[in-house]
Amino acid sequence: MRFFKIIAVLIVLMIGAYAASMYYFVDESKDFRIEKEIDYPVEKVFSQFNNLQHFTRWNNFFTGSPTIDIDYYTPYEGQGSSISYTDPKNETNGEMFIRYENPNKTLRYQLFENRNESPTLVDVKFKALSAQKTKITWIVHTPKLSVLKRVGNFWTEDRFSENIDKSMVNLKNSLGNKVEKDNQMAAIKYDSIMVENEEEKLLLGINVSTSNKKDALYRNIVMNYNKIYTYTTMDLGKKDDEFGFPVLITDADNYKDKEVSYFLGIPLSKKFGITDNNFSFRTQNPTQNYVMYYKGNYEARVKALQQLIQKAKKDEMRFNDIRQTFLERPAEDQEVNMKLSLSVFK
Repeated sequence: MRFFKIIAVLIVLMIGAYAASMYYFVDESKDFRIEKEIDYPVEKVFSQFNNLQHFTRWNNFFTGSPTIDIDYYTPYEGQGSSISYTDPKNETNGEMFIRYENPNKTLRYQLFENRNESPTLVDVKFKALSAQKTKITWIVHTPKLSVLKRVGNFWTEDRFSENIDKSMVNLKNSLGNKVEKDNQMAAIKYDSIMVENEEEKLLLGINVSTSNKKDALYRNIVMNYNKIYTYTTMDLGKKDDEFGFPVLITDADNYKDKEVSYFLGIPLSKKFGITDNNFSFRTQNPTQNYVMYYKGNYEARVKALQQLIQKAKKDEMRFNDIRQTFLERPAEDQEVNMKLSLSVFK
């Protein structure tokens, strides 16, 4: 009996020592600041923070768990917008609000976690360092914790900082695809031949051989695009702003053949494991291209293809494959809006 009394006294003393150390040496709440820079205009960056549907697509707090479920409430962006979330796997839930907005300058978030009545307050400040560079500053104030829970403040800042590092990678990838799409759409000049240098791309897609009779080829393209899009968005969980325009790669002059072989893929930022053998990754190497934008019936694109080939022959350039980038999703019984790129070299 005496042994148990001694153990009980020791336990009480240890709890008392722990409580005293937490009370005197650890703050009941924590304040810290984190700064990052990103090579995109402030207005494009800000729109990824004040629209919570965009925010949850790249912020690692929400993308880091495959089981998290999010509900969005109107308004969906700006002051007054909010979400609630629950993650059964990690046994967490909470609510998040935008309490204040100064467009392109400041946002204030309020986050309630796991029924905690005291919120985490996060002020995010945006500063344009140049036309193409933005500084983002997070100023965080954590909720007050009881004496016994204050030990959590030792790693709060590290955990928050790690989340921001991962989120910034996601944000750069997301903005990269958005800017590329915006730039391509803004640069469209139909029926004129231009010269462009194209950087390396990583494509996830399908290798196909199909008939070239009448509109059979285009129907096949639409069918396979839908397969790739469904696999990318449903199976892989990618959002539309996480990948680029679909690209079809084929021989430049096979439009005359009875059967056409092609690779159709969607640009992604990095490789990862895929479980469906119908899909594969393909690296599109950097090239110099003769380019023409075309809008109309898919079968009538042949005239634009012939113009590109004739231009290459006239300039005594050798040519390789032709890349058809669909600026609008291919769909049956609709005209196509596309960029034709003929790879050329001496």
